[in-house]
Order: sequence, then C-alpha cells, then structure tokens
Amino acid sequence: MAAIGRAYGGTTPCGGRDFPARRRRATWGPMSRPNRPIYLDNHATTPVDPRVLAAMRPWWEENFANPGSVEHAMGRAAEAAVEAARGHVAELIGAAPNEILFTSGATESNNLAIKGAARFVRANEGSRFAAAAGDPRRRVITLATEHKCVLESVRDLAAEGFEPVVLPVGRSGLLDTAALEAALSEAPTLLVSVMAVNNEIGVVQDLAAIGAAAKRHGAIFHTDAAQAAGRVPVDVEEIRADLLSLSGHKIYGPKGIGALYVRRRPRVRLAPLFSGGGQERGMRSGTLAAPLIVGLGEACRIAATEAMLDAGRIAGQRDRFLAALRAEVPGVEVNADAERRVAGNLSLAFPGGVTAGAIMAAAPEVCVSTGSACSSAEVEPSHVLRALGLPEARARATLRIGIGRFTSPADVDLAAAALGAAWRRAVSSLESARGPVSAGAAEQG
Repeated sequence: MAAIGRAYGGTTPCGGRDFPARRRRATWGPMSRPNRPIYLDNHATTPVDPRVLAAMRPWWEENFANPGSVEHAMGRAAEAAVEAARGHVAELIGAAPNEILFTSGATESNNLAIKGAARFVRANEGSRFAAAAGDPRRRVITLATEHKCVLESVRDLAAEGFEPVVLPVGRSGLLDTAALEAALSEAPTLLVSVMAVNNEIGVVQDLAAIGAAAKRHGAIFHTDAAQAAGRVPVDVEEIRADLLSLSGHKIYGPKGIGALYVRRRPRVRLAPLFSGGGQERGMRSGTLAAPLIVGLGEACRIAATEAMLDAGRIAGQRDRFLAALRAEVPGVEVNADAERRVAGNLSLAFPGGVTAGAIMAAAPEVCVSTGSACSSAEVEPSHVLRALGLPEARARATLRIGIGRFTSPADVDLAAAALGAAWRRAVSSLESARGPVSAGAAEQG
C-alpha cells in the first residue's frame, strides 16, 4: 500500500475534535545543523521546540524564584507563570486547570495514578469505588503492551492484595473491547489502565469505548497519553477518563516534567506516593520547577494550535519514507494495525534473516531504535512485540521509526537510502558467514 494510517479528523478514538490548523513558519528548528545524524526516534524523545526554550529561559536567568515564595514579588510572578502553564496543559486535553498536577514525567504520573488510586480506595473502603461494605474492589486491568512503568505498577499492587489482570492483544496491537467487558464482568474492578497511543507500534486505542466500558462497571479509568497528546486530539470528557498522564519531552518540551490529570467531578482521590510540603493539593509534594513547567505549558499551547498541521505533514513524511524504503528493501513489513496508528510511527520488520541491531550498526548516521530492552550483553525483543505474537525472528528484525515536527523531506530520503544500504550490507555479511539466506527463506510470519 502506498500510504498507511491517517491524520485523525473529526471525532477520534482518543476523543476530541480536530486541532485548529494554524499557519506557522516553515522551520526545522533545533535539527537544522549541518552534518548532523538523521534523527528518527521521536517516540523516545522529541527535541525542544525553540519557542519552548525561549519561554523557559527567563525563569532560569531572570526570575529564578520559588513559586511557593508568594511573600515577595518574584515568587508571586513565578507562581503566576506556573498557573498560566497549568491552564495551557488543561486546554490541550479539555480539562480544568485545577485538575492538573505537575510531576517529573509520565512514569511518575502513571505510578501516582495507579498506586495512588488503589491505595486510597484500600484505605477508604466506603468510597464510591468500593463494591460494597466489606467487599472492596481489588481487580486492576491493563494490557500486555503497556509501558513498563504501568505493567510494573499494576504488578506491584499484587503484593498489596490487589488482583492484576493483564489482557492480551492480537497482531493488530488493539484491545478487543469484548475481552475487556468479560474481564470487567468477572469481578468487581477498581481500575482500568490503557495506553492511548502505544510507544513502540503507534496504534491508537479506542479510548471512548474503553472509557465507556469502565464507567458501566464503576471502575476508575486511567490512560497513559504521553504519546497521544499533541499527536491526536484527546478530550478527557469524551473518553470519560478519570486519570490521564502526560510527559513534556514527548511533545517538544523539556525532560523532567510531566502532568497528571485528576478528575474533580465526580472526584477521584489519590494517596500520595511520598510525603513533603503538600504542594499540588497534597498529592505531589516538592518544589515546583518553574522553568520546566513553563516549558511544558508552552509545548502544550503550541500543540493545541498546530498539532493538526504537524500531523498532516508528518503523515506525508512517513508515507514518503515507507515508499522509499520499500524500493530499497523489498519485503519490509509494517507491524500492527496499519490504519489506526499515530502519524509519525512505523514499526518495521526487515526480511533476509538479519537483526535490527545489525542494520543499526551498519547505519550509524541514522538514529532509530529497536524497541528492545537490553539484558546484559543480550538484546531481547521487546515485550510489546512479543505480546503481538510475532515470531522471534521477526521481532528481532524490527526497527521503530519515529518521524516528528522537525523531520525534513531530505531526512526521510537520506534515512531510507542509508537503511536500505545497511540492510544489504547486513544480508551480505550474513551470507558470507553462513551461506545465502533469501528473504523468503527467513520466514517472519
């Protein structure tokens, strides 16, 4: 197929209406240096938008006051900047500013959402999320393809008396809502946590249907939207989310800052993860990092006005890259659902029996990733690819491509050519080592 996926318009599986398409200057921003590597790993992190950096700089260099120091003018100014940023974050996801908590990133947000909700309900068994007096809900449902911080948070709760349920996915990477309904019907459920856009395979879950199912069964609904915000429209009311996690460095903001949406009406209560000065309504103590918060706010402001324009351009770059790569590498295949995926993502399985690591080693000028976790010196296929049921050879031959706001047409053309040449060198090396291996002979499923 010449093109895959779509830049979502109208009502999306993540909820929300189209982002307004605004014009902006054509600029490649921080990625315009000559002789730089070609960066196609925008799911791991994005570069800081120059406008975000400009917004942050004064809060390091000029007004460096603690936002909690409201006794003096500089502290009050810092507090006002934090609250303005809170408003920008809220606007991006259709929330109210007083429903936004600042954290260090999506990992902390996910831990606070899942563990905080469970621990609060356990300590307050008469809450509205308890099944009945003396029969509190203990089931916590998530997916096998979630980020490790979600899976580990859910599994950690088992030691505290909760019942983790990890649902499978098919080769598409999408949740079967019938399987969710069955799991919800089997036992009283406290919480459902499903990622909006997968960080490896880019599939977009039907959050509106998932949120509706959770509500029918009285469960709290949490979504990790780190890869969704700014890429597809997200509206917490339309998806009926109670908790939603965000991360600054996934949307052209700084690292080390994130946010957690916590619904106020009906109110969702969390037990804090740690103790301190009671900042963020007592749910997340610690001095607020004004420069980072301002950067997150600016990144969200830009995303709210320009993301749809970005999505259309990025989808075009992705399709251009895939067409060029297929000309270089006959038989390269896309993992997971080809239509319901975020614009910039490709999870690609290479033929010929070579590994993704060998291709990357032969193309050091291209920054991509395998989606694999390293254990000692051994590289294992990621849990996400395993959860899709891919044969191990195909999983080991998979590269993740992440095209972003600052990816140029020249970048995708050069990357496709470089990866094609690297694949040919890797196949040649393999043939030299053990004899010819054709694309067809290395069956990948």
